[in-house]
Amino acid sequence: MRKALLILSLILLLTNLAYAGRMIEGVVKTVYDGDTLLLTTREESRLKVRLYGIDAPETKKTDRAGQPHGDISKRTLMYKIMGRRVTAEIIDIDQYKRAVAVIRYSGRDINREMIEEGSAWAYRQYLRGNYEPQYIGSENRARSRRTGLWREPDPKPPWEFRRKQKEQKKHSWHW
Repeated sequence: MRKALLILSLILLLTNLAYAGRMIEGVVKTVYDGDTLLLTTREESRLKVRLYGIDAPETKKTDRAGQPHGDISKRTLMYKIMGRRVTAEIIDIDQYKRAVAVIRYSGRDINREMIEEGSAWAYRQYLRGNYEPQYIGSENRARSRRTGLWREPDPKPPWEFRRKQKEQKKHSWHW
């Protein structure tokens, strides 16, 4: 059983690594939150995708609270691409074995749109190359227009929210 799980994990890892640096077309089957989705390719492969260069507010999960604007961010992404054929420019594979990609629909950069509309932060920690000035500029425009999450008096970035959640979980007692 253990050996079978190891082999399955290796196959999944190699399958995901095979996608790195590629353009993949597929239909968006599920939107998990404002920066993560499930894509089904022509070959009927299922690929979990984390949108490159953005970090959307956390949505409420069964075991944890969400952030203000988290559900709106998720619905915004759903409205833009749910059920639509998109192209994923795969930049990397993350620690959770998700493809990290720029999503395009009808020539539009959906990642950048999410930032521009105030539904996500530019994820500066991971931004590189030409995307860096584009995405940071989009965030600055959204902030100055007080669009989306920037309407909040002091919006907390998702990475800070997650860090605080981890600290609280670590220091909580379970009886």
